[in-house]
Amino acid sequence: MPQKYSKQTLWKIRNQIPITALIADILEIPHKTHDGYFRFLCPLCNGFHTATNPKTNLARCFDCQQNFNTIDLTMIANHQNFRDAVQFLRGIKKIDTQNLCAHIATKLNAK
Repeated sequence: MPQKYSKQTLWKIRNQIPITALIADILEIPHKTHDGYFRFLCPLCNGFHTATNPKTNLARCFDCQQNFNTIDLTMIANHQNFRDAVQFLRGIKKIDTQNLCAHIATKLNAK
């Protein structure tokens, strides 16, 4: 396992794995759609006052005022250190994220 990851590798992991797909289908964090907005159970405070921003690929909890990227969420949800979370996500990156996004959109529209 590498001691360091390139900036490019980390950028790809943070930006090319859709945050909603990571939350719903990969980490299987409890989530719901409320008033047309995707909400998830904050892994820190267990609140549902959350949101995701597809433009920045970030998630936020408004109760505990924390922002999460894909690595942060993976570290917390899987109880992993940074290196283990990056290794986990490097394997996920190989999944066809376009099909994964379509799958999430279908699930959101069905609710």
